[in-house]
Amino acid sequence: MSTAPVTDPTAADLTASNPTAAASWTVGDVTVHRVDEVLLSPATGPWLLPDATPDLVAAQDWLHPHFADDEGLLRLHSHSFAFALGGLRVLVDTGIGNGKERANPAWHNLDTDYLRGLADAGFDPDSVDLVILTHLHADHVGWNTRNVNGTWVPTFPRARYLTSRDEREFWAGYEMEPAREQMFRDSVIPVEEAGLLDLVNVPAEGADVAPGLRLLPTPGHTPGHVAVELTSHGRTALITGDCVHHPVQLADPGIGACVDIDPRQSEASRRTLLAGLVGTDTLVLGTHFAPPTAGHVVHHEGGYRFSPVSGASR
Repeated sequence: MSTAPVTDPTAADLTASNPTAAASWTVGDVTVHRVDEVLLSPATGPWLLPDATPDLVAAQDWLHPHFADDEGLLRLHSHSFAFALGGLRVLVDTGIGNGKERANPAWHNLDTDYLRGLADAGFDPDSVDLVILTHLHADHVGWNTRNVNGTWVPTFPRARYLTSRDEREFWAGYEMEPAREQMFRDSVIPVEEAGLLDLVNVPAEGADVAPGLRLLPTPGHTPGHVAVELTSHGRTALITGDCVHHPVQLADPGIGACVDIDPRQSEASRRTLLAGLVGTDTLVLGTHFAPPTAGHVVHHEGGYRFSPVSGASR
């Protein structure tokens, strides 16, 4: 998502805590942990996915009760995924972050227990080896840094931070609005200045960044957006990033986000991704999917739907 504001006077209250139990899933011999940050305001859905009208949502009864409420409002979350694979301790996306100056009132100056949740999952910040950023939007890079004595410093000082080269080079040449400039100042540039950001060339066939860990190009939401695929003992999981924000986009992949840089490319990437997932046993982990968050893409009424898989709570 982006830094554009969600105009909801109760947004800050609604995102102050996340009452859901954190979950994990087994993929081969890898345990993937969801690390919760915040519930997103009910105003987020209509703003972010304006074509997902209440009538359209209500017509997809499989969205209820997990992914939409009785009024047809979408439920969305902000969370990361953490796992250990081949000796590497990996975190995918870092959420919104605490104490950050943001244009969106629901994201401004948060004070959450994200780092405690990460530690409870067994991932103390000093133990993380690799941080993968699906793209450089404010709600995916916020915990890249934390405030120490008035200075933004990398939260994961031993980690390499990876994002696609196309992504960083796009924003380097983009005329940013003040809110996005602020986000880069507090959450991206400090990582670069610490020499921790690595840029990866991601060709059409994807890029292996470690054994069993692959970046798949899914451009459109941003030019260098990637999904993350992990494989262990013949089992596969895929982390969507913002190629798919919400399961309603399985019912109609033409539903795009208002902040997609290239809406046509975003839809094409989403359709290609879903076509490759449907009917497989790949576990799909939605970066903004409300609990139960994980599941499989299955055929439904000439299109797709999401078949949830419950995770183990902790």
